[in-house]
Amino acid sequence: MKDDFPKQIPVFPLSGVIYFPKTNLPLNIFETRYLNLVNDCIKKDKLMGMVQSKKNGNEVYKIGCLGKISDFHRGEDNRVLINLTGVIRFEIKKEILNKKLYREFEVSYEKFNQDTKKDDRLVEKQEINLLFDKTKNLFKKRGLILNWKEFEKLDQVQQINTISMIAPISNEEKQKLLEAVSIGNKTKTLLEILEFYLYNNGSEKMTIQ
Repeated sequence: MKDDFPKQIPVFPLSGVIYFPKTNLPLNIFETRYLNLVNDCIKKDKLMGMVQSKKNGNEVYKIGCLGKISDFHRGEDNRVLINLTGVIRFEIKKEILNKKLYREFEVSYEKFNQDTKKDDRLVEKQEINLLFDKTKNLFKKRGLILNWKEFEKLDQVQQINTISMIAPISNEEKQKLLEAVSIGNKTKTLLEILEFYLYNNGSEKMTIQ
């Protein structure tokens, strides 16, 4: 796919769902407005944005992720099951006023161009091993299961993004990880968060600068 992504995109705001490039997100669509959104995307370029909605009002976070619909199934009850494959993060510039049931935004991808390129600035093996150890310990502590054999087949960026997406941490912390521009910064922040949950039982709120 070319790097000239659409500057105006339909966006699905969803609370509690943080979605990263090079990850897959299955969605069960049943609301009319989002059925319209998906149908329009399928007819056009199969591209749609996901962004986390804030707790209060109609506000959304400024950073989200553009995805491409890679799988589409229509159910008998008019539900639609899709799979979104993450492509690149975006920054919302402004909302576009329209007469559609769903929302559209003008976005910029400038900060996150590296998402679509091969990242040669890999994280040190020692740091990756530490990240895996902390993830395994936290998952074990919470009684969660991850297929590590399949996980280890992913490339490094996919592994870090997958942990960021599925780790049992707060939505605000996941949003911080989504907004970390470089893979190095994301890994550093993720290690700090995991360590906090391992040694503080997740009973206190963590403030990330």
